[in-house]
Amino acid sequence: MRRALFLDRDGIINVDHGYVHRPEQVEFVPGIFALGRLAVARGMLLVIVTNQSGIGRGLYGEAEFQVLMQWMGGRFAEEGAALHAVEFCPDHPEHGIGPYRRENPRRKPGPGMLLDAAAAHGIGLGASVMLGDKASDMEAARAAGVGTRILASGDAAEAARAPEGTLVLPSVTAVVEWLAAQP
Repeated sequence: MRRALFLDRDGIINVDHGYVHRPEQVEFVPGIFALGRLAVARGMLLVIVTNQSGIGRGLYGEAEFQVLMQWMGGRFAEEGAALHAVEFCPDHPEHGIGPYRRENPRRKPGPGMLLDAAAAHGIGLGASVMLGDKASDMEAARAAGVGTRILASGDAAEAARAPEGTLVLPSVTAVVEWLAAQP
């Protein structure tokens, strides 16, 4: 089984400016490329797992999302940290429009995206790491059986909502330092 570093997108890869869906809106979080390079050097697959209710709300389409993710994948590749896969969930149980208004086990805090990625790519969840900035990211990782859960957030209230066993660090840069110190 392979190991993965699962990454939430908004707030971890890019600054969360709200419904980011075009390259010109992207501001990469400091340290994300260094983290990606280090994880890849350690044999980990980089897998994005992201709720994208902006699609379900009708703010942008799946095609626009795919164009952005291809561009983002190119940026990661240029930085020596190729993305292996992107999992996303466009649904929202309250604010989704039409077929996007539904409960979906892929939507975090549900574990579906992580479980689907593990099945599709031969990933051992117990040996993998989930990095997110919301308690819902940590809840999804716990439910999926991800062995290491890291909340990168300076928000004490968010940290308090994270499931027991979550490592809380103040930033992605601090996660780079943590990973570099691991055997």
